[in-house]
Amino acid sequence: MFPTEPAAVNNGFGALLKNRAFMLLWIGQLVSQLADKVFFVLMIALLEYYPSPGLAHNSKYSTLMVAFTIPAILFGSAGGIFVDRFPKKLIMVGSDVVRGILTLCLPFLPREFLILLIVTFAISTVTQFFAPAEQAAIPIIVKRENLLAANALFSSTMMGALIVGFAVGEPLLSWAKDLLGEKYGQELVVGGLYVLSAIIMQPINFKENKATDDTEPVIHPWTDFKQGLRYLKKNRLVLNAMLQLVTLYCVFAALMVISIRLAAEFGLKEKQFGFFLAAAGVGMVLGAAILGNWGEKLHGKPLPLIGFLMMALVLGLFTFIDHLAIALGLCAMLGIGASLIGVPMQTLIQQQTPPTMLGKVFGFQNHAVNIALSLPLAITGPITDAFGLRTVLVGMSLVVAAVGVWAWQNTRRVLEDVI
Repeated sequence: MFPTEPAAVNNGFGALLKNRAFMLLWIGQLVSQLADKVFFVLMIALLEYYPSPGLAHNSKYSTLMVAFTIPAILFGSAGGIFVDRFPKKLIMVGSDVVRGILTLCLPFLPREFLILLIVTFAISTVTQFFAPAEQAAIPIIVKRENLLAANALFSSTMMGALIVGFAVGEPLLSWAKDLLGEKYGQELVVGGLYVLSAIIMQPINFKENKATDDTEPVIHPWTDFKQGLRYLKKNRLVLNAMLQLVTLYCVFAALMVISIRLAAEFGLKEKQFGFFLAAAGVGMVLGAAILGNWGEKLHGKPLPLIGFLMMALVLGLFTFIDHLAIALGLCAMLGIGASLIGVPMQTLIQQQTPPTMLGKVFGFQNHAVNIALSLPLAITGPITDAFGLRTVLVGMSLVVAAVGVWAWQNTRRVLEDVI
């Protein structure tokens, strides 16, 4: 299924820089990720121009958030099914083009709140097809010994796009409005980013294994869905790796809510909670860089266990400190621990999954991760109000440590051979 050269030969970031197809995919997804974040900022900025009688501003914001997140829950798995049946390049490029066109159409549509919700829902739905296609494309164009570095690079740039996208979104849109006009300047920039991503990825050329015979219908959604479920139930290693990723995203989702309270605890304004998330993002970038450059020297080490225990330690230490600088440093450590889980587990799933199942598996993963992000966002606030911040942090610390030990005990024998 994969190349069998020794892991010590031609690996790391250096080999990836020589892989033209990977570099085009990486740059294209970076631009697309940036467009996603700026698009979300654009939707928030446009709220004031789209009247909605009977809805208060906060209700409009919540409704827009629902329109943006519901497609991930509804169509996360469906996107993966299509990825296994159609060329991944077609799905990625087509998704960017469709999202770009929808964004560019906004200035020419009626300024009604329902229209804004429909466009937001449609763009978010198309995104559910782009994400699994992108992940499934990596093991096709990257050799097995370079997958760890490839996922490290993708993880770091994904987090970088998250930080930079939200940071530059408002200034970029203000610049577009002043330079290109208030009527369509902002939409032109965001739509242009999607189209630019499509243009960058268009030259990618890679061979894909045919998923079905010519005599079969093009797609069987329900059959493919059940086939993916059976594969995950049979392959405990892939399922366990996915569960660890889901746990990781649960922790980060809860941290997003807790960071608002942490900001107040450390003398910051609530709206400055992003400092903690940014510090965690810096830690993830640093951890991904370490894995990308020296991953082969860490072969055989219990990286996920170390990552979970590091995150558990950081969450527990938060209850004993009161200095902002130390808190930000701990957030960076938490980010490093997260990278020790996310990068190896993503690599493991790509290595162990047959090419004809990659889309389904990553579709399920995308679906599970989106649900994992939604649940903690909904319950962490009320739980914190009921039991207090310190109790919640200690509880999260114990749960994360327990999950890390449990996951490692369940997969230790096989993980030691592949990471």
